[in-house]
Amino acid sequence: MGEKRVAKMLRLCRKYLNWIQNSVFEGELSDVKLKELKIQAGEIMDKNEDSLIIFSNRWDKWMDREVIGKERSSIDQFL
Repeated sequence: MGEKRVAKMLRLCRKYLNWIQNSVFEGELSDVKLKELKIQAGEIMDKNEDSLIIFSNRWDKWMDREVIGKERSSIDQFL
C-alpha cells in the first residue's frame, strides 16, 4: 500500500475501531457503520494492491479471545 493510502486507512480505521497493533483493529460496529467503513475504505484502497479483511461474529458465546503479552486495548469484541 502506498504511504499516503496507509495513512488514510489508518485514520479511517481509527475513526471506527480501536487500534490493536500494526494494521490490526477491533471493535463492534452497527450494520450502518460497517457499511460506511467499507465504502470509505473502497474509495481509499487500490483494489489491485491492497486488501481489507473483516472478521465478524454474530454469536458472542462462540468467541474466545486470548492475549499473550501486553494487551493494548480492553475491548471484548473484535471486527
